[in-house]
Amino acid sequence: MDWYLGVLKQYAVFDGRARRKAYWMFVLFNFAIAAALGVVGRVIGLGGALQALYSLGILIPGLAVSVRRLHDTGRSGWMLLIALIPFVGWLVVLYFLVQPGETAANNYGPDPKAEPGPDQRATSNLPVNPT
Repeated sequence: MDWYLGVLKQYAVFDGRARRKAYWMFVLFNFAIAAALGVVGRVIGLGGALQALYSLGILIPGLAVSVRRLHDTGRSGWMLLIALIPFVGWLVVLYFLVQPGETAANNYGPDPKAEPGPDQRATSNLPVNPT
């Protein structure tokens, strides 16, 4: 649940990088919540209204985490627009999203998996000389 809430805390943050695990855990929780709301909506007679409202509310965080996930693979967030290509576009984007992230810092920020050592300053991307 922390992965899901972590994405919601960065509601409209489109810069930076998102780990593969963070992205797919968000997708899993998002799917489970949407499915549960769909069932509840049908039971209480609202049809898909609850599910539609939830989907609308989660649209911006979903786009933001997708852009950050693409940044982790070294791609621009604009690559999400490839999904608009009929029939195969979403497959290409899915391929990009399942790729492992770059292990070093890239144009979009430091590696989210890397933990800074005690001699590295978090505020600077400059290498620290250990002498």
